[in-house]
Amino acid sequence: MLKGKKILIGISGGIAAYKTPLLIRELIKRDCQVKVVVTQNALEFVTLTTLQTLSQNEVYYNMFSNNEYSTEHISLTDWADCFVVAPATANIIGKFANAIADCPLSTSFLAFDKDVFIAPSMNTKMYSNPLVKRNIHTLKENGINIISSTQGFLACGYEGEGRMQEPIEIVKFLKEFYSKKLELKDKTILVTAGGTQEQIDAVRYIGNNSSGKMGYCIAEELASRGANVILVSAKTHLEVQNNNINRINVVSSEEMFVQTTKHFPKCDVAILSAAVADYKPINQEKNKIKKAQTNLNLTLTPTKDILATLGKEKKKNQILVGFALETDDELENAKKKLINKNLDFIVLNSLNDKGAGFGTPTNKITIIDKNQKIEHFKLKTKEEVAIDIVNKLVSL
Repeated sequence: MLKGKKILIGISGGIAAYKTPLLIRELIKRDCQVKVVVTQNALEFVTLTTLQTLSQNEVYYNMFSNNEYSTEHISLTDWADCFVVAPATANIIGKFANAIADCPLSTSFLAFDKDVFIAPSMNTKMYSNPLVKRNIHTLKENGINIISSTQGFLACGYEGEGRMQEPIEIVKFLKEFYSKKLELKDKTILVTAGGTQEQIDAVRYIGNNSSGKMGYCIAEELASRGANVILVSAKTHLEVQNNNINRINVVSSEEMFVQTTKHFPKCDVAILSAAVADYKPINQEKNKIKKAQTNLNLTLTPTKDILATLGKEKKKNQILVGFALETDDELENAKKKLINKNLDFIVLNSLNDKGAGFGTPTNKITIIDKNQKIEHFKLKTKEEVAIDIVNKLVSL
């Protein structure tokens, strides 16, 4: 999976930098091409001669050469397929998360627009600092892959979390990442996200509290594994990160129905995570309804059932996944929906679980498949939940 890849290695000024030459050596052994960019502090722990000898390339360590501005950080990022920063100190992580570009490594990071991997390394007290945690979370949210540190003895004498992964484990992480990237190659997958809006009049609508985050996380995870994703999205502040995602914006349940039924026949999989309104006003006023001192009665009619429609149209070679947000009799209601809508599996979340449902960065799910196999998952970030859902899809 790594053969022939052009890998840019970034080294910041931490004691774990002594391990990075071993990482370079492991990558060269796997027929990778390696170039290195470092901070000045990194050279306190590892020498230029060592890095240049092992990488078989010049090392970028000075932003200014002969008093002339250098654009080497741009050419390096054009050259590389991926960027691995190991070790990544609290200092460099803070710069990355806040778009500070004041050294060769941070400028290269900001100019890089492909896969980035960061292996944190620092004292355990620094690693557990909420500000550092926030910076790492910011990087994750922006598509940066974090190679989580491990527990162990640290150079400062402490024992705990903050130890950089061993070079062979970093290589293993890269191999697994790129093998996953091919899992869904040539697959076209339809995803719906967000909450639909059903207009009452020119300014008011019936809606729900869905942010669309769960659907967007699923779309990003699918795209990261090579799938071509069609994302039919209701209104949201979220943006897509992966170029493999084709976003189609809709507002109402009717618009979502039209787009999903249009694209489903050419898809291998459909994952419908959107919170689609069950009812809409029969009459939608073109102008604003004026306030009056009398009751306002709205007559509602059911919207078209998108999931049931796709379940009837589904071919043998297609996979259909639905969601169920329940408040009572959760498992039984989800099982009925699984059967009635002809789903391959259903993702259940309950509003009774703290941290699950709408408007939170986390979710707690249960997956039930058509063979009635039930898998319970603990509370996780929605990015992690998306991984569990896609893993289930891949296992079918």
